[in-house]
Amino acid sequence: MTFPESPRVVYSKNPLAEVICQLKFPPILRIESEPPAQFQEKIRRDYPLMTETTFDQPPLPPAIARALGQALPGFIQGRTYSFETPDRDWKIGITREFLALSSTHYSRWEDFRQRLRRALDALMTTYQPSFLVRVGLRYRNVIRKDIAGMKDADWSQLLEPHILGELSDPTLAKAVLHSAHDVIISLGENEGQVRILHGLIKEGEQQESNYAIDSDFFREVTTEVGDAFKYLDSFNEEAGRLFRWCITTLLHDHLGASELH
Repeated sequence: MTFPESPRVVYSKNPLAEVICQLKFPPILRIESEPPAQFQEKIRRDYPLMTETTFDQPPLPPAIARALGQALPGFIQGRTYSFETPDRDWKIGITREFLALSSTHYSRWEDFRQRLRRALDALMTTYQPSFLVRVGLRYRNVIRKDIAGMKDADWSQLLEPHILGELSDPTLAKAVLHSAHDVIISLGENEGQVRILHGLIKEGEQQESNYAIDSDFFREVTTEVGDAFKYLDSFNEEAGRLFRWCITTLLHDHLGASELH
């Protein structure tokens, strides 16, 4: 493991804004040339809402895409089918090149993993992709002081110095108008990488300053479909350790951490 060992926990004041898994495969033209009716039937009970979107924009240059923090390297070209739960907390997306599952109501990995397994099974039985060219798991955390019950706290009380940079100085932090960091860390030979985008963001009508920690774990080499969960399970474990490495014990406790066994 790359990040320091820490107990697995859930937070009662969950800082996760969204979790996204993307499994990319060589293009399958049948997905774009005909409606994915068979695929839909396999997931429709849980994901009854469907939208179809066609994108014609050329992909963004990689540097711009990275600056915008996009989940994908540029705009999606072609046709995208999205299937959502009635509460719109969960979404499955499929294009000729990838399957994605996202949730804005993530609670624990076992639930997400089970839903992903069903979506991947539907993909396999309908389209039989030969292999995967990218396995990705992305966690978007947003630290909001008011939700954590620490509205008047300095960022130096909530986040570790190795993350904060200039914000670790309480006096200077009050004058910082923008702060953004982009780092890519190896997870070990042939095990993948994690790209961490973190910094201040403005949210809401009052444009309050919150802190985002966006961790995109990925492996961009040929992977057998049956091996995907081996890497995803590892990414999930690393993601928990990474987040704990970023935050102080004070914030950890204020978020209502409960250890999982």
